[in-house]
Amino acid sequence: MIEQIGNTDLIYNKYLSELYNCTISIKAEYQNPGMSSKDRPAISMIRDAEKRGLLKTGDTIVEASSGNTALGLGMIAKELGYHTHFFLSKGSSIEKRQALLLHGASVTICENSTSPNDSESTMACAKDWCLSNPDSFFCNQYYNKANSLAHFEGTGPEIWKQSKGSVTHFVCGVGTGGTISGVGKFLKKKNPMITVIGVDSEGSILYDFFYYGQVSEVTSSVCPIEGIGRKFLPSVLDFGCIDEFFRVSDKQAVNQIYDFIEHDAHLPGFSSGAVLSALNQMSAGLRPNDHVVLLFADHGSRYMSKIYNQEWLIEHKHNQWIIQQTAQTG
Repeated sequence: MIEQIGNTDLIYNKYLSELYNCTISIKAEYQNPGMSSKDRPAISMIRDAEKRGLLKTGDTIVEASSGNTALGLGMIAKELGYHTHFFLSKGSSIEKRQALLLHGASVTICENSTSPNDSESTMACAKDWCLSNPDSFFCNQYYNKANSLAHFEGTGPEIWKQSKGSVTHFVCGVGTGGTISGVGKFLKKKNPMITVIGVDSEGSILYDFFYYGQVSEVTSSVCPIEGIGRKFLPSVLDFGCIDEFFRVSDKQAVNQIYDFIEHDAHLPGFSSGAVLSALNQMSAGLRPNDHVVLLFADHGSRYMSKIYNQEWLIEHKHNQWIIQQTAQTG
């Protein structure tokens, strides 16, 4: 399984290209064995810990995750003979939790994933658990350089090679910041004129910090777009390689997802809907010769209980799609 990580396709999308009158390609990270881009930093963090003598056979790998990093770590750990214990926030999808249990992981559900300084957060709980349990290793993806290195050495070079150096824009959701920092640094190294665009969620502090250099007031309100947005500044995130940020609401993401699936058979994940929304917001500035690469971090099958579920749509007041689905199934 480990050998299958990476080398995902860069897929030309006819619908989006015609809609925005330029070349739009999707970096299909859902083709990784764990169905997300997080398989890449998962193996990178494990190998780095092994090299530094921080992880040995029989140890327990620990992580705070919205689900995808934990899934990547869980699959790899199972193959390599490690135990796993993951700390997920209560907002993580049921599909992710069930998949982790099927891979033999221990899972603790925490109140939130807001900050390492919040005793009820996933990171604080993961850190405390490691302090009380010897022979464990906390990957700590938000502060682990091996996270972004995986994308600098893998995802970035793949995009450059697959696009034959024609990429002009790279659009990516920002959670830990590992993907956009690694890919962004590599692409800027190859061509400083490439525009690197981050996608943030409402309720997150990243957008305000990027544009205003300060952290906005932290509230308890969290946009339910899994995988992007943060209430703290991860050290893995390098704002210096990012040119623009777009802020997206869950309503905007869902609207773009349902518009997309009317024209394309692929089911985007939640953060991919946010990326599609950012593309829509930046579309006025695109030119016919541009080649925009969208990173689709995972697959919609991870969110069948959420964005593709009628009850969830009703609960979160996505009325347009409730009416449409009722009309189609009635």
